[in-house]
Amino acid sequence: MNADTEPAIPPESSHRPPAFRPVGKRIALVTFGSLGDLHPYLAIGLELKRRGHSPVIATSEYWREKVEAEGLDFAPVRPDAVEDLDERRAFLARLFDTREGARIVLSELMMPVLRESFDDTRRAAEGADLMVAHPLTFSVRLISELDGIPWASSVLAPLSFLSSLDPPVLPIMSWLERFRWLGPRFHRALFQLGRRQTIPWAKPWHALRAELGLPPTRENPIFEGQHSPDLVLALFSEHLARPQADWPPQTVVTGFCDFDRNGAHEAPPEEVERFLEAGPPPVVFTLGSAAVWSPGSFYAESLEAIRRLKARAILLIGPEGVNALPKPLPEGVAAFGYAPYSSLFPRASAIVHQGGVGTTAQAMRAGRPMVVVPFGFDQQDNAARVQRLGIARMIPKDRYSADRVARALRQLLDEPGPADRAAEIGRRVRQENGAAVASDAIEALLARRFPSPATSQVPLHPSGTP
Repeated sequence: MNADTEPAIPPESSHRPPAFRPVGKRIALVTFGSLGDLHPYLAIGLELKRRGHSPVIATSEYWREKVEAEGLDFAPVRPDAVEDLDERRAFLARLFDTREGARIVLSELMMPVLRESFDDTRRAAEGADLMVAHPLTFSVRLISELDGIPWASSVLAPLSFLSSLDPPVLPIMSWLERFRWLGPRFHRALFQLGRRQTIPWAKPWHALRAELGLPPTRENPIFEGQHSPDLVLALFSEHLARPQADWPPQTVVTGFCDFDRNGAHEAPPEEVERFLEAGPPPVVFTLGSAAVWSPGSFYAESLEAIRRLKARAILLIGPEGVNALPKPLPEGVAAFGYAPYSSLFPRASAIVHQGGVGTTAQAMRAGRPMVVVPFGFDQQDNAARVQRLGIARMIPKDRYSADRVARALRQLLDEPGPADRAAEIGRRVRQENGAAVASDAIEALLARRFPSPATSQVPLHPSGTP
């Protein structure tokens, strides 16, 4: 890209916290999924606890140890993770099917246990002053309507807004990236068609509403019905997506919520440090905590690309037994199960990853150029966004080869433009504090819902607008 065609880096955002803060509230943070779906809520939970509140993380039993290790209260909510490693690998491979992944998540994973999830979440929310919902926690809205507990919704990636003004790249229609010029009318009609096709997926939710005695609604809980009427937390940076007029007006863009500790699963820091100190900054290859279970040829092609580049590399290969690499590894290459991205990525020369929003956030914060290999869900859209920023190259999963990876890395590392732009965006993203902004917005909502003489004038949004 030249100076005339490079997209402008969004301006730095400002944040003004509310003037008054309610304290001592019980807040249930309800989430489901991989580390990328858990970490932002841990960050918010820790910030709320620091401010004197009593947060509880309500999610799969699988994450109990991790949550409690951070000193946060935990409540189990079904569905839980598949324990058998082979079964988990097979199921995650199905989830990353481009055409069927979304349907499988909703129709085979979430909706069949909606009643159990409702019961678990309702227990977790006993005594709560507020609930905060992940996009897949469909029972939160029902509990709010039934029990009168206020709720805020949240989204982790821009794709969730399905904006016709800033159209996302859908996994099943990745070719649409070339047709953004068709404009809002085209994309609005296209997304409406997609909504109609998902109506059968939401039937269990509407059936549970009726069973609970709640009035019927024409809203689709997968789309417009997922958003709280009081507060929507967009837990990403404006440098990934700027607010649009067709987003819910009650949206607060918080910035990324930074958390990436993984306790006992982390590689010994001294081993990672020893490797980093032994030579030039390496290329880091990672597939996050979900795609790592179904990598295909990712690691084999990555090793060959590094051999051709004669570069150093770190490969993060997931829990023990998930991925086997050839032994011995080439000179200048190390493999670890997991290492905190916040300490590793800033010392990399480039990052090759799957495009999950948590990994993308850490790569942007580190200020390093990246190659993104989307596996599914929001990853295609996240990849397109960082590519449009001029800080990344994207390679489709089914075209990931040593030749393409080596060529993309040469472009990123040999040309100053991507590295310079990545460094500038990294500087700006590091100024954000998503957990603090999210907590400010939560406290402002609490103050409006539970006014007192000291807090009745607190605005709903951190910007100060009511």
